[in-house]
Amino acid sequence: MRKHRRSIWTNAPLSAAAAVFCGLLTTGAAWLLLSGILFFVMGDMKLIKAFSGAALVSGAYTGAFLHGKYRRRNGLFGGSLCGALMYGAVSIAGLIILGAPADIKKLLMLTVSGAAGGVAGVNSKRPKKLMD
Repeated sequence: MRKHRRSIWTNAPLSAAAAVFCGLLTTGAAWLLLSGILFFVMGDMKLIKAFSGAALVSGAYTGAFLHGKYRRRNGLFGGSLCGALMYGAVSIAGLIILGAPADIKKLLMLTVSGAAGGVAGVNSKRPKKLMD
């Protein structure tokens, strides 16, 4: 007889960490893609802040969407938490690389987009192979 193995999504801190990691990976991929478009296609660096913000928003939305989709409850809180944790990671990276933490506007941007992603994830279709 097979033993029932618990999913990582049943553990709240572990699921938030996995969602933030996926969000940071998405942010990195979006940064690479958008910076390539900005440099090679547009050739002008005037829109770098807008493209950087778009990459952050897409990463926070994606990570919170995954958290909400697999956690299946507390989408608004879980998404906001994922956005705030992503802000902490971005702020620590900025502190190490640039010597200054991220701006407080990024916290608002990440929590709002994370909350939207969490709500959308909870209200999406249930995954087929989700173990509770």
